[in-house]
Amino acid sequence: MINLAEALKQHEVTPAKVLYHQWTGEEWKTYTAGEIIDLAARWQQAFQERGFERGDRVALCMKNSVHWVAIDQACLGLGLVVVPLYVIDNPANIAWCIEHCEARLLVLETPRMLETLRNASTTLPPIVCLQAEPGDEVETPRTFLPAHARAFAVLPMAEDALASIVYTSGTTGRPKGVKLSHRNILSNAEAALKIVDLRETDLLLSVLPLSHMFERTCGYYAPLMHGAPVAFARGVQQIGEDLARLQPTILMAVPRVFERFLVRIEQAIKDKPAKRALFERAVAIGWRVFKGEADFIDRALHAVLRRLVARPILEKLGGRLRITVVGGAALEQRVAKHFLGLGLTMLQGYGLSEASPVVAANHPDDNDPASVGYPLEGFEVKVSDQHELLVRGPSVMLGYWRNPEATAAVLSPDGWLNTGDQVDIRNKRIYIKGRTKDILVLSNGEKVPTDEIEQALLEDRVFEQAVVVGEGRAYLILLAVTQETEEKKLTKLANERLKGFPRYIRIRRVIATKDPWTLEDGLLTPTLKVKRTKVLERFEAEIRRVYDESGLTE
Repeated sequence: MINLAEALKQHEVTPAKVLYHQWTGEEWKTYTAGEIIDLAARWQQAFQERGFERGDRVALCMKNSVHWVAIDQACLGLGLVVVPLYVIDNPANIAWCIEHCEARLLVLETPRMLETLRNASTTLPPIVCLQAEPGDEVETPRTFLPAHARAFAVLPMAEDALASIVYTSGTTGRPKGVKLSHRNILSNAEAALKIVDLRETDLLLSVLPLSHMFERTCGYYAPLMHGAPVAFARGVQQIGEDLARLQPTILMAVPRVFERFLVRIEQAIKDKPAKRALFERAVAIGWRVFKGEADFIDRALHAVLRRLVARPILEKLGGRLRITVVGGAALEQRVAKHFLGLGLTMLQGYGLSEASPVVAANHPDDNDPASVGYPLEGFEVKVSDQHELLVRGPSVMLGYWRNPEATAAVLSPDGWLNTGDQVDIRNKRIYIKGRTKDILVLSNGEKVPTDEIEQALLEDRVFEQAVVVGEGRAYLILLAVTQETEEKKLTKLANERLKGFPRYIRIRRVIATKDPWTLEDGLLTPTLKVKRTKVLERFEAEIRRVYDESGLTE
């Protein structure tokens, strides 16, 4: 099982070893292995004194912190079940998940969250609030935890004992609670460590929330198993400052983080023709070097441009990044080309919560950014008759919490998980083509892979966000967030991106908006995926008007 004591024992990490860096609001503070073990032991004793039993659920709705780690470790050691929730999710969704899993305790970040949850639910469990003040009528760590505790405990339990219920963010409908066992998570972390060789001298910057299974397995459990320290980033807006200050060697993030980095770089040089030309030349030559297609002149210029262009840019990312891992969504090839061309090792992977989560990844010495790499050790993969990726292995979930119908829909009796992603497998590499559920059918019966199309469109920086529309219609229209206002131009740019698709996949009209789709307005999931159904609802009137104007509604 994954627990702090065993991980540190295996790697002979001393109690004085610094494992975490956390911002206090005024300064960065370090926490040693011994301090984390002591804090986890105090949480354990608090649970035991209150009669918590194996299988009881503890919900965590809090930011990444040493308390998150300590509570998680305390629960895993006692056989309690951790239910991580997104701090940035809407209160009604959080309340539903708490009720659905029948949490025995809820640990919150701030009293402000408590107020919104109480408005959304009348059946909340007992609550501990990390930042509560006297008068908030909830317990705090000061009142909940004993001042001192017995030694950290790891009770014997079956490897398939339930360790966590992870609610999928879901772009439609209610979330589903993915049941993950100790074996599921541990086997995935061990397999991931065979792709990226972590070192005790590494420093990982934790950017994604620990409620995201990618961050939890790869940014928490995997480094813990190697005694590699982790720094908790302050937030999305401060990532650049945190990179410069902490100088991490490993960064794992969703593609959106790197898209923002690239936008900032391009904005800084857009009015400087000479610098822009030099930057583009450095990227183009660096990309040919990466692809093994450089000639003698390329190699000579590469050394110069790396010093003049690439190094100053990478210095702004801390200057020590040796590996970046991208997952959680498709990586735009334009983004990959730029950073790989600058000499940053960027590995795209693929996974889903139901697989704990990593299924495949590229290798540092065998990297094709157009693919999501090779299956991790322990995974069997095959393609269904509908071209969907099926996976089987020790990391595949036990099923969905109290939802046998949903479980049966994706998990076969012999253990094959249907990911719902359409793929090609070539030379053992996996290439994601799109989601089965994101296939729309035009009125003439032609099938349109919306995810694949939208990714192609987003490679043009004019389009910031995109959703293709046309189910049951005669032609496609595009909903797009863009600062460009001329529809004819947008339509032309969109169709230039779609030249490689069949001729029936062309955009006839564009509905443009300058306001981005956000989590706050309900159009994104907590993992920043577009909620297609919600976007279509938001623009329902505009969509109807466009189709009505043409008279081609069928």
